[in-house]
Amino acid sequence: MEKIDLKKARKPLFTAPVGRFVALDVPPVRYLMADGHGDPNGTPDYPLAVQSLFATAFAIKFACKARRRDFVVPPLEGLWSATDPASFTARRKDEWDWTMMIMVPDHVEEADFDRARAASEAKLGKVSATLRLKTLHEGLSLQALHIGSYDDEGPLLARLHDEIMPEGGYGFAGPHHEIYLSDPRRTHASKLRTLLRQPVRKV
Repeated sequence: MEKIDLKKARKPLFTAPVGRFVALDVPPVRYLMADGHGDPNGTPDYPLAVQSLFATAFAIKFACKARRRDFVVPPLEGLWSATDPASFTARRKDEWDWTMMIMVPDHVEEADFDRARAASEAKLGKVSATLRLKTLHEGLSLQALHIGSYDDEGPLLARLHDEIMPEGGYGFAGPHHEIYLSDPRRTHASKLRTLLRQPVRKV
């Protein structure tokens, strides 16, 4: 039985040069999502959202495996937004709104999600009230790889916002997007690999 590895099948979405933004066209992608607000290190909504996502993703995976359509659960991703984009470069985390996400194959349907959500709730006792299945289409985006602590992303994002986007004639076209290629539980902060993506539009 073939197992789909979305990181390999959609390689351009999971690669970029270190410290250098490149343009890519992101197609519609199906995600499990859960929302929240504030510092992810302080609000209890954040761990609940992440637990809900992974439990549901694996429940969907096992159901698909039983139908001989197995897949590798991809890494965690996040959409981050704030009224003031400078909140990201200044790391004012209490001002952030976030949507944590896990990509799933296109063949996953709402009925698959409903069954997996119920199984996750039975397992965890509670899941995020915002947990859902949704297709996200970001289109034209700029993407770079950051290596190091999440809190050290500020200078690279400042260069994107203050230099690269204005010089290229780009405006914001969606929330800041991060793809966490490393597991922070097993990787030293200095070696964390995080893709930074910004949907843009010509202005």
